[in-house]
Amino acid sequence: MFSRRTHLAVAIAAACSFNHALADEREQLELDAQTVVGDSAAAEVDSYKSTPSSAATKLDLTPRQTPQSISTLSGAQLRDFKLSSVNDALKAVPGVQVQEVETDRTYYTARGFDITNFQYDGIAVPFVYGNVEGDLDTAMYERVEVIRGANGLMSGTGNPSATVNFVRKRPTLAPQARVDLTAGSWDKRRIDTDVSGALTDAGNIRGRVVYANENKNSYLDRYSREKNVFHGVLEFDLDERTLFTLGHTLQTSDANSPMWGALPLVYQDGGKTDYSRSTSTSTDWAYWDNKENRSFAELAHTFDNGWQAKAVLTRVEKKSDGSMFYIYGTPNRQTGAGLYSYPSEYNEKNTQLIADLQASGPFNLGGRQHEATFGGSWSRSELKDLSWYDSSTGTMLPPLEQWTGNYPKPRNDNGSNGSDFTDRMNSVYGAARWSLTDDLSLITGARVVDVKSDGTNYGLAKSSQNSGKVVPYAGVVYDITDQYSVYASYTEIFDPQTKTNAGGSRLAPVEGVNYEAGIKGELFDDKVNVSLAVFRTEQDNFAEQAGMRGSVAYYRAIEGLTSEGYELEFSGEPLDGLQLSAGYTFVDITNADGGHGVTYSPKHMIKTAATYRIPGMDKLKVGAAVRWQDDIKIAVPLTADDGRTSIGSADAKQKAYAVVDLMASYDIDPNWSVSANLNNLTDEKYLTSLYWSQAYYGAPRNLSATLTWKY
Repeated sequence: MFSRRTHLAVAIAAACSFNHALADEREQLELDAQTVVGDSAAAEVDSYKSTPSSAATKLDLTPRQTPQSISTLSGAQLRDFKLSSVNDALKAVPGVQVQEVETDRTYYTARGFDITNFQYDGIAVPFVYGNVEGDLDTAMYERVEVIRGANGLMSGTGNPSATVNFVRKRPTLAPQARVDLTAGSWDKRRIDTDVSGALTDAGNIRGRVVYANENKNSYLDRYSREKNVFHGVLEFDLDERTLFTLGHTLQTSDANSPMWGALPLVYQDGGKTDYSRSTSTSTDWAYWDNKENRSFAELAHTFDNGWQAKAVLTRVEKKSDGSMFYIYGTPNRQTGAGLYSYPSEYNEKNTQLIADLQASGPFNLGGRQHEATFGGSWSRSELKDLSWYDSSTGTMLPPLEQWTGNYPKPRNDNGSNGSDFTDRMNSVYGAARWSLTDDLSLITGARVVDVKSDGTNYGLAKSSQNSGKVVPYAGVVYDITDQYSVYASYTEIFDPQTKTNAGGSRLAPVEGVNYEAGIKGELFDDKVNVSLAVFRTEQDNFAEQAGMRGSVAYYRAIEGLTSEGYELEFSGEPLDGLQLSAGYTFVDITNADGGHGVTYSPKHMIKTAATYRIPGMDKLKVGAAVRWQDDIKIAVPLTADDGRTSIGSADAKQKAYAVVDLMASYDIDPNWSVSANLNNLTDEKYLTSLYWSQAYYGAPRNLSATLTWKY
């Protein structure tokens, strides 16, 4: 029943010997292509140009047809700059800030606000604590799409920051394979494998397997981490119009001596601390292991009238286990006193079940053809976690300049506390793209949302319910020429929050409105996308950090927050051999009193990345990426030598800085290539974030080299 195509994995080990056999199979599969109904991924494309996306409206629209700012981080850019983690990838996206508050816990922001809307292949997923634990990998993604601004139509809530859509790798019809071997600074060792192709002679069953392993030490004292990734997908053509897909992804991220919390930013006298970049607050026994299993089943059917219906069922299980060490207090500049211990053991399990049903297609009305989509989604997220505490909490520590991580392993003999709660979200939505004239289109839609939470969170009742909340959406696009369009959009904001106040209760949902307008163009024979957007957001109940309770931040809700700004973006191939992605973002956030509302968010950001194949030397590719932001700050509470008595506050600041990365690759032949990446060329010293009142420094200059075989 099965042909030798089932043995593609073996071909990797004997790549050179099997090249001709694989070529024969490719030719045969191309002849059988007409039997395939799956939308199989194409071969690698060396392009930074944004592609059509359905993440904003569930309608497959080009960036120019979408009445919102949208960026695509292409597979080519991921490969060129070795963006192997989600954090590194999102650092390259215009307008997005990666808030690395600790080594293994990260928040994301855009336009000054938290990103809490995440999708996988356009399906929204719960985001329980508003952050990512561990180091998520990008090996299984074809590309990453980011829609900035409120996206309540497709994500269930109207968060005004951004929606991140991870587009997973799917099986290809023709056989293809790729292996990358990477070595780099701090004993970095990584292997990536990606094998895809048809599993039957007719091509009606296809599969793809991705595996990656990364093991490395760090510039941070004592810190090391290992990641493992498995991603497998099978596609079945049930008939000429029906496609059934099964997929599973496993990610593990195991960290030794991770930082829980980070470095104190100011002394008791208000002066700025300036530790070595390698300084870590962790102990030699600390660890934090994270594991995620994500499975999905998808059934899609295309009808004779051009409509398509799709049902997707997803199950996610996340587990976290750690024994960690937190340092609190404010150091005394003269004596070094003021820092204290807080060890803890932590265990968490989060189980999510998500169902999504959607239909879309064309319809005729008034002598013109329009498009519509409607559907519904349901999700349930159950979380249980438990923390154990140690009686040694509050032990005075030496100055961090003398800290070696030597601290007695805790007995966790001082009690425990934890959470056990369930979040549910049900929603139905509908949208239509009305073709009013050949040049004018109108998109209207709405989502009706029910959100409910119940259970306990560290001894406090965690109950809230919002039913029947309507989140409307409207957008208009007008083609002023064959190359340029102008657009405007309006979305209401309704965003239930995960952040809690000083009493441990969740803050009320953020509510408000989001406006956006701009111009988009397709230039250089449609090889380049350009856009200019202006936006305004008005919000109430916005969460602002009010202090720290041990290692946990608590917040207060503020009213009358306004965000205004504009964005410029350019992506594509303006010259033969030149791939370019560039974006500039300006955001001004003010509170009700007219002051700067979110001081940890920069007003100005620039993100650029470019590669160029040298004329006459097309086997050689060179490139550079630059990210720059202006200065930021945060008010840090100060404590006396006892670690408890408040003595006021002081601003911690990060001056404007730029990070420059370089790359070069050379194609030895059609199958083999080598590449090198140099990160932080200028060895810039900077804090990774001021999202919290603690932080640590980004990586110094580092280098990696990769050997690649592909077919």
